Amino acid sequence: MTGDPRGLGLTGAWEAVRRVLPPTPLLGAPGLSERLGREVLLKLENLQVTGSFKVRGALARLAVLSAKEGERGVVTCSSGNHGRAVAWAAARSGVDAVVCVPGWVDPVKRSAIEASGAEARLVGKSYDEAEAEAVRLASETGRVLVHPFDDPTVVAGQGTVAREILEQRPDVGEVWAALSGGGLVGGIAATLRAAGSRATVVAVTAARARVMRASLEAGRPVELEEEPTLASALAGGIGLRNSVTFPLIRDLPLHHLEVDEEAIASAMAYAFRHLRLVLEGGGATPLAALLNPAIEAEARPPESGDGPLVVVLSGGNVDLAVLGRVVAGAGPDSSEGS
Repeated sequence: MTGDPRGLGLTGAWEAVRRVLPPTPLLGAPGLSERLGREVLLKLENLQVTGSFKVRGALARLAVLSAKEGERGVVTCSSGNHGRAVAWAAARSGVDAVVCVPGWVDPVKRSAIEASGAEARLVGKSYDEAEAEAVRLASETGRVLVHPFDDPTVVAGQGTVAREILEQRPDVGEVWAALSGGGLVGGIAATLRAAGSRATVVAVTAARARVMRASLEAGRPVELEEEPTLASALAGGIGLRNSVTFPLIRDLPLHHLEVDEEAIASAMAYAFRHLRLVLEGGGATPLAALLNPAIEAEARPPESGDGPLVVVLSGGNVDLAVLGRVVAGAGPDSSEGS
């Protein structure tokens, strides 16, 4: 790394993550490569120990807890994956954890949180209500709040995805990843820039979880009503007082795309049928953009040299009943280009 221009603590996060986690695979995708006319690689964060990239940020954040903070325990809010990651990392460190989740949380993720020994506290009907409860608990009990994204150490942890990609393929030309609260995309873009990479970062938003996009358009953090979406891991607000990821996403050079529910479902089915991969909706979002013929060629970013296009498949924690309905309901078009 040539530096840390954002002061995120990229080196410390890398050391914390590397001590615990082996690199996730970077898998070739011949069918997609043929379809796009360039090399496409898949970064398999769905194969992480907790089923998503979120464990990186959780490990990085818990690694900087003081002994007294560890004794008080941690609290977080989550739509599921971050909560599962914090629960796993906390159990590994012997730290007590409470995870506030909305009532609609995927049962697979809730069960995994509880299996790690953390308390999964159901709060209200939205992510924002769960977040408010986590903030209240931190204030009243002294537990350390481990924010899902608006924390520089968490962002640095997520950025280790890019550090691994650079080690696996230093010539990477583009990295496509899902945009929600901004931790993953912001961490990836900041890490690439710190390393001197010229790779383009493509941030893909789910149309029913577009709070960050709406905030960028407004020039300030805004709130939107939550909508049901297959990409439930991307749901929720970014916080009106967002101080880390909103300015990071606003100021970094990114290319933005947006996909609808049909495209996400088609991508989940494509991954299952032709890549033999299980993806949740949020994890399939960048793949949905890559596969979607509705995104015209001029909407795609200019190619960044001859290096490969890497798609970050960020999570695979999905209820099998949901996956079964998605795969069964996908039409024959989802098999084209395989």
